[in-house]
Amino acid sequence: MNRRRFLNALGVAGATAVVTGGGEVEASTVVAPPNACGVLVDTTLCAGCRNCEVVCAETNGLQIPDIDDESVFEAERATSETQWTVVNRYETDAGEVFRKTQCMHCIQPACASACLTKAMLKTDEGPVIWREDKCMGCRYCMISCPFDVPKFEYHSAVPKIQKCVMCWDRIREGGQPACVENCPGEALTFGKRTELIREARRRIHTAPEDYHDHIYGEHEAAGSGFLYIGAVPPEQLGLRTNVRTDSYPELTKGFLYSVPVILTLWPALLLALSRATRKQEEIAVRQIEGGER
Repeated sequence: MNRRRFLNALGVAGATAVVTGGGEVEASTVVAPPNACGVLVDTTLCAGCRNCEVVCAETNGLQIPDIDDESVFEAERATSETQWTVVNRYETDAGEVFRKTQCMHCIQPACASACLTKAMLKTDEGPVIWREDKCMGCRYCMISCPFDVPKFEYHSAVPKIQKCVMCWDRIREGGQPACVENCPGEALTFGKRTELIREARRRIHTAPEDYHDHIYGEHEAAGSGFLYIGAVPPEQLGLRTNVRTDSYPELTKGFLYSVPVILTLWPALLLALSRATRKQEEIAVRQIEGGER
């Protein structure tokens, strides 16, 4: 059976399970880790130097951007498979403002909820990470993310999902994200999310003439690890204001928990197929490279 027929067969099996129903499974409540960390982004302090882009690329083995090229500010950029963070410029009521964009590291991430094999994982430390050895390539994480963050390497022979992981390895070793550590303007602050929210409120209430009274990420998408404050409303900073304030995983858990085959047979079989296919692709790449030599 080839890959296409195999996936079609599984699709029929999944559809049958939806039609015929099955035993109900009780969904567990997702709660924020008690010591979850995060990053506070103060856009009033960001000078648009893009140093965060460079250190992110260096730390994660990505393509190093040309920060001397100011033409990138002519149009709003999204993150990509080669850039996990980007800085955009916005014309606002307070003048020219720069804002860093990356994965929001939601408290209740839709990407992790949609991932059938738990390749996308919300860690106890706070970051949402992607684990290559568990990914089956379904890309449900991309579809489910309300911020359109996870990106797929479509042009790679052995594609991966690419996104910011908040330098999880550095955090586990007692450090902080590379972007925070190397921000010359101190626009980024790393710490426990609860303490960052208190700090954001302190800044807003201490200097109300300098800040719009809103902490973006405190409630958006049921809360996120990255929090934003600034002199103008979120929409002027290019932040999405059409996201829900309740949990995105709550929207899908009723369906997912009513389809047992999706939760058991389907992920296991697709993961096995993905690993086998990936191995074949790696062998093919090595053979091609060997022939070129």
